[in-house]
Order: sequence, then structure tokens, then C-alpha cells
Amino acid sequence: MTRAIAVSTTPVIPPERTRASGLLLTVILVGQFLAILNVNIVNVATPTIEADLRSSGAALQMIVAGYTIVYAVLLITGARLGDLFGYRNAFLGGLALFTLMTLGAGLAASTGWLIGFRFGQGAGAALMMPQVLTLIQRNYHGAARGRAIALWSAVVSGGIVAGQALGGILLGFGAGWRVVFLVVVPIGALLLIAGVRALPADDERGQGGLDPWGLISLSAAVLLLVVPLVLGRDLGWPPWGWVSMGLSVVVFGVFVAVERRVTARGGRPLISAGVLRAPGMRPGLGVLLFGPATWGAFLFTSALHLQNDLHLSPLASGMMMIPCALAFAVVGLGWPRLPARQQRTLVPFGYVVAAPAYLGLGLADGGGVAYALMSALIGAGLGVQVAVTNIATAQVDDAHAADASGALLTVIQLGQVIGVSTVGTLFISHQGTGSATMLTAAALAGLAVLAGTCSLFLVRRRRPAERG
Repeated sequence: MTRAIAVSTTPVIPPERTRASGLLLTVILVGQFLAILNVNIVNVATPTIEADLRSSGAALQMIVAGYTIVYAVLLITGARLGDLFGYRNAFLGGLALFTLMTLGAGLAASTGWLIGFRFGQGAGAALMMPQVLTLIQRNYHGAARGRAIALWSAVVSGGIVAGQALGGILLGFGAGWRVVFLVVVPIGALLLIAGVRALPADDERGQGGLDPWGLISLSAAVLLLVVPLVLGRDLGWPPWGWVSMGLSVVVFGVFVAVERRVTARGGRPLISAGVLRAPGMRPGLGVLLFGPATWGAFLFTSALHLQNDLHLSPLASGMMMIPCALAFAVVGLGWPRLPARQQRTLVPFGYVVAAPAYLGLGLADGGGVAYALMSALIGAGLGVQVAVTNIATAQVDDAHAADASGALLTVIQLGQVIGVSTVGTLFISHQGTGSATMLTAAALAGLAVLAGTCSLFLVRRRRPAERG
């Protein structure tokens, strides 16, 4: 089978690459699941960590946020390292580092060591995660590729819910905080063994070097933005945070100038212009900024509402999100079975469903069946994000797969951080006033409308006809 690309050529896919093993997909998706699980699983363990290690409030913030900060900053670097040194090598190296750092976190004797190991976990995840989408793009094609991306997106979103639920289950049985880390270690070790067998050899390597000034400037811009967004809410939005976010815009401008110079000199920029010119990529990035923003903020504020306002346990709170996660998975896994035209129509329709469902959630803030029903509608609506990823990357040439993976994952992560920090702050600042849930619901609905608006540009963009 062949597929058309943006320059209207029809590359021939070697027969050995048209079929990839189920073991390959299992290994990379379980590795991805472990990395996402660690974003949230530690949240429910912070009270026991505080009591055991006598951690300060600032230290607890870094235990929780340090992983996210390092992960977000290094995603683009991880994507380029995979392109240069091989996607197999980068995935296995990232998985090994992540597993080793997780073991260290589970055995940490002090708060300082735990924070350091959390940073190491984030670095390992940033090296491992971009390779997942790249390996899917390069090894799966046609209907198999659609199914693989559907599973990829389901794992990305489901891992957040699973982190809250699994953390509650482990702590609910009386296990100490260390088990939330140690339970991951044997799974990571088994994945390493299976990965050596399942991951294809790296027969092609990227050319053009690491683009160090591009990496430095982009990493600095992301760092200046993410740190105040992650820590600002708990610190009361200090002045340095606003200065940092303002500087991030300036440094991002420096990054753009650096990349233009690299291109003018005939080098390979960190994010190739070919990626951004691919049909659907730019509106797709817009959808994948606002869509994950509303998803991450919804899960965060729901956990606070269910546990603090409705007094549910962490386990019961996680279980309340199961209808949402199941609906997301049903839509995400089912859309590849639809005709291509219906797949594209499904995208904006999903946000049409999600936006009023968010408003309905604000009215059903007492919990129970109504709350579960609204959350299920939200999950079903946002399940179309699977289709967004597929449409956005469909016309990206395999040579640019690593650049596309890094860009998509960075935007998704930034969207989640922005959503949690902004909508989360809105919810917390009004919690206890009686208006918190409706104000939050309105904000979430607004984000869904923004995502849906971007999706209109995505689906109306013409694509070259695919040829069989």
C-alpha cells in the first residue's frame, strides 16, 4: 500500500514495514502508559510522603511538579536524539533511565533525593515518549496506523485517570507511598527485555546534527513558561512568575530567529519547515493545545471537587472517572472503523458534544448518576482527539516523523499544563463560594469551543487523494 504526501509523490513502503508486530505496539504503549501514570500517581501519596520524610510545602510541590517540568522541557530534545541515534536506542535508553530513576524514587531516604529522582524520571520519560509516536508513524500504515494511533491517544488520556485510581487503590490497601514507585520497576524491567526483541533495528539515522542553539533557546522558552504555570498557583502567582512568562515569549522569538538562520545556512532546524507545511499540521497543533487543556483541567478540578467538596476517597474519586475514560476509549478506538469522510466530520462534532456537557457537569455538581453521565459525554466528545492526531500527521513525511512527534507531544503537554494552571486556579479561588463549579464548567466549555473552532480549519483543509 502507498500513501500520497504533501509534494504529491508516492513513496513505496517496503513490504517488511507494512506489517508490524503486536508485541512492538504493546511494548511502546505500555512504556508510554508508565510514563504518563507517574504524572499523577504521586499526587495521592503526598500526605504520606510529607509525614514520612517531613517534607516542606515547597519540597512537596517539587516532588509533584519536578517530573512534569523536566519532561515538558526535554521532549523536543528527546525527539531529536531519537532521530540522530535511533528510535530503538532512544526508547530503550529512556525506558532504562526511567525505570532506574523510579527504583531510586521508591528507595529515596530523603526529600532531596526523591526530588532528584523525580527529575531523572522526567528526563527518562522525555527521551522515551517521542519515540512512541515516531515508531508508530514509521512502522504502521493505512488502517493499522489509524488503530495504532487510536490506542496511543487512549493511553495518553487514560493514563491520567488510571494514575489517580491506581494511587488510591494502592494507598487504600495500607501500602506506603514507596509502593506507588516500586510497583512500576518490575514492569519496566520486563519491557526492556521484550523491547530488545520487539523494536525494529534503526536502519536510518537523521542527518544535520543536534541544532544545539535551537535546543537551548526552545528549552529555555518552555522552561520559562512551564515553571511559573506549574508552581504559580500554589505560590500565589508571585511577580517573578509573570516576568518569567513574559520572558518566555521573548526567548521563543529568539528560537524562531535561530531556526531561520539554521535553515538559511542549509542546516537542519529543530522543527523542520516541512513539518509545519504538511496539510493539517498547524490547525492540528491548535486543536491539540486547547483539547488537552480542557481534558487536563477537567480531570484536575474534578478530583478536587469530588474529594474536597463531596468528600469521596481518592479511590472513589478515581472510580467516578471510569465512565469518562470508557467513553473516550470507545470513541477513540471506534473512529478508525468509520469511512474517511465521517472520520473528519466527527472531529468538530466531538467538541459540539463536549462543550454543553461541561456546562451540564456544572449543574450536576452533586455527583451521582447525573455527574457520571455528563462526564461520559465529555469523554465521548474528547475521544475525537485520536482523529486529530491522525489527520494532523497523515501527510507528514517519514523523514520528519521525529520532528512531528516532538512538536505534537510538547504542545499536548503545554496544553495540559496551561489548562490545569488557569482553570485550576479559577476553581480553587472560588471553592466554597457556591459558584466554583459553574465558573469552572463555563471555562472548560470555552476551551472546548476553541478546540472545536481550530478543528474546523483542520477538517476543511484538502488532502491529496490516497492511493491504494
